[in-house]
Amino acid sequence: MPMSCCGTSFHHGSSSPRRIIQISGIRTCLNQPCASSSSVGFRMLQTAVSLEGVEERDEEPEDEGEDLRDGGIPFIINRGGLPVNQETWEQMWRHVARIHPDGEKVGKRIRGTSELPKISIPSVPTFQPNASIAQRLEAIQRYIRDLQYNHTGTQFFEIKKTRPLTALMDIAKEMTRESLPIKCLEAVILGIYLTNSMPTVERFPLSFKTQFSGSHFRHIVLGVHSGGRFGALGISRREDLMFKPPEYKTLSDLLQEFHVAYQGYWHTLSKVKIGHYVSHDPHSVEQIEWKHSVLDVDKLSREQLKKELERHTRDMRLKIGKTAPPSPTKDRRKDVGSPLRNPGSPMRKNSDRRPSVEKKPVQTGPAADVNGYQIRV
Repeated sequence: MPMSCCGTSFHHGSSSPRRIIQISGIRTCLNQPCASSSSVGFRMLQTAVSLEGVEERDEEPEDEGEDLRDGGIPFIINRGGLPVNQETWEQMWRHVARIHPDGEKVGKRIRGTSELPKISIPSVPTFQPNASIAQRLEAIQRYIRDLQYNHTGTQFFEIKKTRPLTALMDIAKEMTRESLPIKCLEAVILGIYLTNSMPTVERFPLSFKTQFSGSHFRHIVLGVHSGGRFGALGISRREDLMFKPPEYKTLSDLLQEFHVAYQGYWHTLSKVKIGHYVSHDPHSVEQIEWKHSVLDVDKLSREQLKKELERHTRDMRLKIGKTAPPSPTKDRRKDVGSPLRNPGSPMRKNSDRRPSVEKKPVQTGPAADVNGYQIRV
């Protein structure tokens, strides 16, 4: 069945050396925790386990309530930051013991191994000035793929959708430093961060809800639009459910490509959520609009779906001309952009934006605490 989890090897990385091991079909890499004379009592044990015989799902937390069970398989979110605290660390291993066919034996075998070879850490992509948009997007996708999919059942980076963009970009920076395997929602945030230096590329969240054998599955990618063409960045266990080169004329064509891919896995696409374009300002305090349009695909005819997608495309074009909230640092130099922005890359000018023909009502919701990047709910 195509639903079995992928068999690629996994790597882990941070500032410390990384090691890898393969035991009875379980590929993992880790840093053994050890006592230290410093204030840090132990180092993070970075582990990724490909669970043979365990059917895994692409999990995307459902709004701020965070659905931590997808398709009947629960997963854990590391809320204590990095390095992982002892409680979360042990919780991760208990979770592996519950869902793996070999139970506690697999954890004991891995944790009891000390001779592990080092593996390479992927480098954040850099671009030549003459590199095309397509080449840059391909390089970003290779980097995301090289981080590899996280099969541990524990998401290492906590992504709260209601946090301001500047806070999410800080998390993306941490992803590049730690080089840990990631899930689909983390890949979206990382994709936004890595494309901030590309002002001609618009980004928007595109999420899917499917049904298979009585269970629901969720997945999300980062839609991109450049030069009148649509594409996508992301990560998944399935090769055809993540990267799409920017070659699709319409949003409907892009969605159809994912729809056909899901059909290949006997999944029924039931719902699609499409957000608005995301600001290129990494210091922006605005929140990402994750679901401007929510489409019940299984209840719409092909023509109705096409019209809804055309409407959303028009709405996104109008969004370009709307003013974003100011950055928290008022005296910040005007020429400061993304940490990855090339010095010669121009910032988007207000004069280049398309005028808005309608005024969007102000949305009421939880206010952002800019200093602590916390959302009070």
